[in-house]
Amino acid sequence: MSAGGAEPGSVPPAESAAASGSLPMPRSEPGSPPSGAAPAPTAPQKRPAYEPPARLLRPTGYDPDMPRPATTVAGVCLILLRVLAGVVVLAAIAAGWEALLDDPDTVLEGFDPSPEGAQAALWVVLAVGGAVLLIDLLLAVFVFRGHNWARVIVMLIAVGSISTSFFAWWAQGQEIQIDGTYVSLSLDILLLLALSSRSAAAYARRREQR
Repeated sequence: MSAGGAEPGSVPPAESAAASGSLPMPRSEPGSPPSGAAPAPTAPQKRPAYEPPARLLRPTGYDPDMPRPATTVAGVCLILLRVLAGVVVLAAIAAGWEALLDDPDTVLEGFDPSPEGAQAALWVVLAVGGAVLLIDLLLAVFVFRGHNWARVIVMLIAVGSISTSFFAWWAQGQEIQIDGTYVSLSLDILLLLALSSRSAAAYARRREQR
């Protein structure tokens, strides 16, 4: 017997295991993925329900060549749908103007109660409604081109419209009908969600350097 305790001519256990190709595998800690396995995918970070104004006003990064995101395109499409709905409403008002005047609750303040006065009132209503729809159409163009001020104005209009519908329902008991308030309210909510997204905000503020 040799001094090391192994018989002459014998192979050490480590060299024998290396020669046979069966090296002992290192022990892994409980709960850790096995060696050589792909790392587990991480869940995307969710946006918090409330963010301070300082974080929302922080520049998103200077990237003038940023491609137009789908949220901005969706917001512009919703603005165009709102304009189209407004055109339908104005056409319905013009078509049913006589029936509207026959309603005893309808009072034309500032106009003569004559056919000429009723016609003048109709033209005023159509002119004001057409001007509002034209402004909406121009805002859609500016939002599509990536102007942040237009995006903010459109969101403020949507918030005002949603708040008006809520207070009309809460204080006056006005019903939300499918053929009227429900359509405009749905468009305003979807528009607000689209233009307030991170991608739409980053595209509108892509030229900000500070």
